Amino acid sequence: MARSAGWFPLVGILLGSLNCLAMAALKDHLPAGIVAVLLVALDALMTGALHYDGLADTADGFGGGRTPDDILRVMRDHAIGSYGGVALALVIGLKATAYATLLQGSARIVTFIFAPALGRWSILLLTATLPYARTSGSVIGGMGKRSLALGTFILLIALAVAASPRAWIAGGAVVAVTTTFGFLCRRRIGGITGDTLGANLQLCECAALLAFLWGGWRQ
Repeated sequence: MARSAGWFPLVGILLGSLNCLAMAALKDHLPAGIVAVLLVALDALMTGALHYDGLADTADGFGGGRTPDDILRVMRDHAIGSYGGVALALVIGLKATAYATLLQGSARIVTFIFAPALGRWSILLLTATLPYARTSGSVIGGMGKRSLALGTFILLIALAVAASPRAWIAGGAVVAVTTTFGFLCRRRIGGITGDTLGANLQLCECAALLAFLWGGWRQ
C-alpha cells in the first residue's frame, strides 16, 4: 500500500473515467437525478465504500469523543452513531445533487475525473505532513514526501492536459479543506488515522464538486 501511494491520483482518474462511461451510457435514458444516484452507488461499489466508512467513523469519533483516547476508541467501534449517519446522508446527498446538476452542463467530464483524483491526492498531503495518531503500526507510516511528489507530478500532468481553470480552483479548494481538517486532526487526536484519511477524501471530493459548480456550472 505504501509503495503504491504515489499512484493514488491516477487511481482517482481511472475511477472518474469509469464514472464518465457510466454517465454516457445512462444520461440519455434516465432522468438526471436517477443517473446521479446510480453514479454515487457505483462509486461506493468500486471502492468498497471504504472512504464512506472512514467518514462515518470520524464523524462519530469527533462528535462523541472528548479526549483523544475517547475519539480513537469510538472510531474503532463498528457501529454507526448519529453523527456518522448524518455525515453520510449529507455527503451522499450533496454528491448526488451535484452530479445531477453537472449532467446538465458541459464541464461534467472534467469534474467527474478530477473530483476523485483530487480527493485521493489529499490523502498524500496528510500522510506527508502529519504523524499516525495510534500507537499501533500502520501502512500510513510508509507514505511520505516521496509519495506526495509522485502523486503531485501525476496530478499536474493531468491538470495541464485538461487546461481547465476550474480544475485548478478545485485544487485550491482541496488544499484549503485538507489544511483545515489536518489542523483539526492534529488538535483532537494528535495526527491522522485511516478513518480520517477517508473522511478527508470525501470532504475534498465535495469541495471539488462545489468549486466546479460555483457561479458557472453550465460552463
